[in-house]
Amino acid sequence: MSGDSVPPVLADCVWPAVPAGALVLVPVGSTEQHGPHLPLDTDTVVARAVARRTAAALDGGPQDPHGPPLVAPAVAFGASGEHAGFPGTVSIGHEALHAVLVELARSLSLWAGRIVFVNGHGGNTVTLDRALTQLRAEGHDAAWTACEVPGGDAHAGRTETSLLLHLAPGRVRLDAAVAGDTRPLAALLPELTARGVRAVSPSGVLGDPAGASAAEGRRATAAMVATTVRRVTAWAPNAHGRLTDPARTAAPSTPPTPPPTAKGAPQ
Repeated sequence: MSGDSVPPVLADCVWPAVPAGALVLVPVGSTEQHGPHLPLDTDTVVARAVARRTAAALDGGPQDPHGPPLVAPAVAFGASGEHAGFPGTVSIGHEALHAVLVELARSLSLWAGRIVFVNGHGGNTVTLDRALTQLRAEGHDAAWTACEVPGGDAHAGRTETSLLLHLAPGRVRLDAAVAGDTRPLAALLPELTARGVRAVSPSGVLGDPAGASAAEGRRATAAMVATTVRRVTAWAPNAHGRLTDPARTAAPSTPPTPPPTAKGAPQ
């Protein structure tokens, strides 16, 4: 961002510096187990990083009707019931998350011109679809997008470990990393749905952290930011308020809802 523009982080602003009609990016994460080696706020770390880097890339130049983009404080609690068997997990459930998202957007809409929820946790997907469908029906210029790494493993494996080695390397405990259940997510889903993650993987890992690297995490982060910038710039929400990617011209207008732990799959 240029030196004379408002800070991209909303919490750092004073109210007279907040521009009317701004684009506001709201990171949405979770507080849930991520195996024995990644911090509980992994999803929030990823969502916040993607939102902040997207804001910096969008820049809000003089031709942008929304001005410089702002990044709101992250929503750090999500719908994480599938991880309830692990100490440290804090889930507010779908109904509470729905209410939070709707009321946040209603409040932001009093001064913001456009709102984008940047989601880092697959378990929030169903609620984001419902909340944004409602908000758009109410007339709010709001949408959501996911932090996704196509082809990545499901949870606390190589994908997320690489992301955290890039974004917060001092918080990764590689000496404690273990492989979890590495079966395809489609094979795991019935048991995950019925009994939760712990029944499938006592470590909480769905995948294998082996081979993770900061370089891989850097590439994945850059790709997520580029995708988010494209989606926000194109502004083509589907029926559920999810921003579609103009680079995926063959993608359906309403993508299927993924399983709640599918971090690496499209969310």
